[in-house]
Amino acid sequence: MRRLWGTGVGAGVLAGALLLAGCGDPGSGGETRAAAPLPENPGHSGRSAHAGPSDAGDPAPAPRRGAAAKPRREAPKVLYLGDSLAMENQDVLGALLKDRLGARYRSAPYSGTTLCDYLEGTGKDSLVPDRDKAAALVRAERPDYVVLQFWGNAWGYTPCMDGITYAEAREKYFDRYAADARALAAQIDSAGGGSGRPRVVWVLQGPDPITPDRVRRVNGLYEAQVRAGGGLLADAGKAVAPASSRYTWAETLPCTSYEVKHPAYCTDPARGRTALHRSDDYLHFCLAPTTPKSRPCPTRSPGVRRMASAITSRVAADLR
Repeated sequence: MRRLWGTGVGAGVLAGALLLAGCGDPGSGGETRAAAPLPENPGHSGRSAHAGPSDAGDPAPAPRRGAAAKPRREAPKVLYLGDSLAMENQDVLGALLKDRLGARYRSAPYSGTTLCDYLEGTGKDSLVPDRDKAAALVRAERPDYVVLQFWGNAWGYTPCMDGITYAEAREKYFDRYAADARALAAQIDSAGGGSGRPRVVWVLQGPDPITPDRVRRVNGLYEAQVRAGGGLLADAGKAVAPASSRYTWAETLPCTSYEVKHPAYCTDPARGRTALHRSDDYLHFCLAPTTPKSRPCPTRSPGVRRMASAITSRVAADLR
């Protein structure tokens, strides 16, 4: 998937893998449609799908360590990389960044991927082609921010994980994931070079009903990476979790004030609740029916907008 810069557990684990296959995650090979301008509002008329204030708020700034220089304040360039969640979020995030920050934006997500897929040197054992590796895109596009959205492929689909799975080798899985996080951050930093080094934004993941502790530990690895090597944390996962329980999965949540004001985002107004997931998909947040080939979400989806808004707010907070 290439987008041009725009202006502006046991059986449960198996079930999860089958579910994602049905969503065009494993095996989709990424999205191959031609690059196109960001739509103002995919699948709908009007501007409200992407515009408006964030209800997530601005997370507290993460520690500023490392040598990366702070980007310029106006019209930042943002590069968005990641897995199937990034695939479905990408158009909404791009529109929010453009509307709120005047950002220039490019996305290059590939479904079914994990961190190692974006490392240079993985060759054929990767779902991401060389032209879209993180370092290659940083050298070519010189972004101010690189946003990384990875739920953490847990069942060994992607070849670059060398068959290491959460179910079969839990500690080895986390050790490998931490090593890949360090390596990917280092490649991005090196590709930026000097004062042009981008700030890496690690997106914290939402609850998972099948492997809840895995997601908690994956988020902990991102937090540790920021403490040790710099960068930012965007807690998008908090925006799709109950206010009283960060790692408890929910299919629906109370509508936010934004969603109440924009009824298309409050799917059950009589109860004051909105759907985050389809009943047949516990992981993804797009409310449109799934397709064999993964795609940007084509319909208003509260979970997609909540996550994209949280990422946008984190970048906005860093620019202040």
